[in-house]
Amino acid sequence: MTTGSLRPAVALACAIGLACGAAALHGQSGQKPLSLDVIYTPGAQVNFSGFTQQTAWLDDDTYLVRQPGGGRAWQKVNVATGTASPLYDVAAMANALAALPGVSREAAAAAARGSLEFNDTHTAALVTMASDLFYFEFASERAVRLTNKEGAEELATFSPNGRTVAFVRDHNLFAVDVAGARERALTADGSKDIFNGQLDWLYQEEVYGRGNFQGFWWSPDSSRVAFLRLDERPVPEYTVTDHIPYRPELEVTDYPKAGDPNPLVRLGIVAADGGAVTWTDANRYASAEPLIVEVSWTPDSRYVEHQVQDREQTWLDMNLADVSNGRTRTLLRETTKAWVNNLGSPVWLKDGSFLWLSERTGFKHLYRYRDRGTGEATLVGAVTSGRWDVKTFHGVDEAKGLVYFSSPEPSALDLQVYRIGLDGSNRTRLSKSAGTHQARFNDARTRYIDRWSDVTTPTQVRLHGADGGEIRVIDANAVTALSEYRQSRPEFVQVKTRDGGSMDAMMIKPPDFNPSRRYPVYQFTYAGPGASQVLNSWGGQSQMFYQLIAQSGVVVWVLDNRSASQRGVEAQWPVYGRLGEYELQDLEDGISWLKQQPYIDPSRIVLSGWSYGGFMTAYAITHSTSWSAGVVGAPVSDWRDYDSVYTERLMKLPKNNPDGYRRTAPRFAADRLRGKMLLIHGTTDDNVHMQNSVQFAYELQRAGKQFEMMFYAKQRHGFSDPLLIKHVHQLEYDFVMRAVAAPPS
Repeated sequence: MTTGSLRPAVALACAIGLACGAAALHGQSGQKPLSLDVIYTPGAQVNFSGFTQQTAWLDDDTYLVRQPGGGRAWQKVNVATGTASPLYDVAAMANALAALPGVSREAAAAAARGSLEFNDTHTAALVTMASDLFYFEFASERAVRLTNKEGAEELATFSPNGRTVAFVRDHNLFAVDVAGARERALTADGSKDIFNGQLDWLYQEEVYGRGNFQGFWWSPDSSRVAFLRLDERPVPEYTVTDHIPYRPELEVTDYPKAGDPNPLVRLGIVAADGGAVTWTDANRYASAEPLIVEVSWTPDSRYVEHQVQDREQTWLDMNLADVSNGRTRTLLRETTKAWVNNLGSPVWLKDGSFLWLSERTGFKHLYRYRDRGTGEATLVGAVTSGRWDVKTFHGVDEAKGLVYFSSPEPSALDLQVYRIGLDGSNRTRLSKSAGTHQARFNDARTRYIDRWSDVTTPTQVRLHGADGGEIRVIDANAVTALSEYRQSRPEFVQVKTRDGGSMDAMMIKPPDFNPSRRYPVYQFTYAGPGASQVLNSWGGQSQMFYQLIAQSGVVVWVLDNRSASQRGVEAQWPVYGRLGEYELQDLEDGISWLKQQPYIDPSRIVLSGWSYGGFMTAYAITHSTSWSAGVVGAPVSDWRDYDSVYTERLMKLPKNNPDGYRRTAPRFAADRLRGKMLLIHGTTDDNVHMQNSVQFAYELQRAGKQFEMMFYAKQRHGFSDPLLIKHVHQLEYDFVMRAVAAPPS
């Protein structure tokens, strides 16, 4: 998985993507009390985040907007005038589809308002109905059926010129022309064990991004497709059980745990018209049990750029493969003091040089290289430098010699938009306000759309010029409900560690806070490398759970241990091979700071976390006496139980670090549990398997430890049933209130 993605979609306090600042007062505080009903009960929820429009660039002078919710089509908006018009006629699309043989009017109407796959110019779209593909051209309002065969067409993607669509059926790669619907198979050996152009669970979760199963890439000239071939035969299977049917249903997935065989991977190149596959030369990597972690093309379509790592991810090679024969040349190799993260593809410039992201210094920065066509590339120099990260690279205006990027600089709590010269000169901050700015530039880098929020303001959307100047408010997103409910304003504080380091924390005090009282504490943690929780951004609906806890007379405390902060990978390296140990020291230093505050009751502090945070909570309450209770959600209780790519990146292979695996497993410290504990897991979790909680519970029981436990049927790592989401928050809330009701006897 990517850094910090060991998380639920809906966590007990909030998901990692949302746990970056508590919902707080926007204006003057109201008097309505918060409750679990207004936060989580289906049909009775109050929307505390508002609705913001989806946006995308159509061309340099036009952007697209789509309101949230079903049944809303895209509008195109002229940048200069703000005038909006439909991107396509929804009724015409429905009528054209319904006129095709075998398509009902109801199915056509639903498809026209559903999810579409656009071509690059947004002049046509792919529609999927009953597992077949249909093509609709906006200008002519013409619909064509592209496929009509058994089996689902998955991952359908237009070629850059829009004339061909590639897709996967039954684990084989196919292409079909939009004119004439001529279909041809590009591979033929796909099976339940051989994936062509389609990623398995491991590669989508840990390498290419959760939910992204596409394992093929069109060449810029639309003539070829590069694809991964994954051989799953060596990979052990894991079975997840749905216990609700009378006859339990079994879901079997290829899932390599730490030390297990990974899928065998090859990179192939095939002509869009079909023919023999050209395989890239990877013989020299055989002994490294390689991972192919990134694939892209050079602008001239002559080479496939691909990045290869060893199994433990201690190095990364950036290679070019010749499409004519598969011969491969390495342009550069990345190494660090610990592991190497995959940071994306190079960006090629018109003069043949390229920009490359690297964490070699302990911070993520841009470097410029020149490829002479033989041997390794030559470093021209660093474009950015300093003790801060380039968080997101937004592209280059080559004519002006300017690079655009976002960075948590100068504050690790914020995300700001910058530009800098290609030669590294004149770094300029473009965004004006504190908070989190998520920019999306047009291709010419003349304008950008900014989704901005801070800890008290839900997301707003604005259009800016390339100099940062505001052009127009796209969506002000006023949320009146915020002013109606009683809330407290979060406070950001910095905490020193025992060795002189610094950590960011957020505190939410009860609305009627009295400094002469002593309050119990609810602490939320995630703690995973690079997964910040303390950020100056809007937290969303689930953040109101923090406010409910505070309203109930408990101080809320969220602390980023150093390895979880936005302070560069340098801050993460100390956890290498010993997950939990270094993080616990930082969390304990946070507790030491809390105990120095006269309004804190040190005997009533509850720690809570989900996923990596669940592991961290389980580890903390079995290795420390700083907390009186813990809520352990979907934890890794033994890193031998988790998947190979994520775990081995941080812990090495089990055979290379046996003591580290044993020492950091909460299940083997069960006899050291102190205080109360609530253990929670979804029974169909296919990410952090329920086996982790069962193993942990077994060891706790054998050690004579009493604890509370709740399993949730049919729930994955992130819960999806609204009724059970409400139930699990009620469960945690009630447990916390009992745990802090009085000092333990």
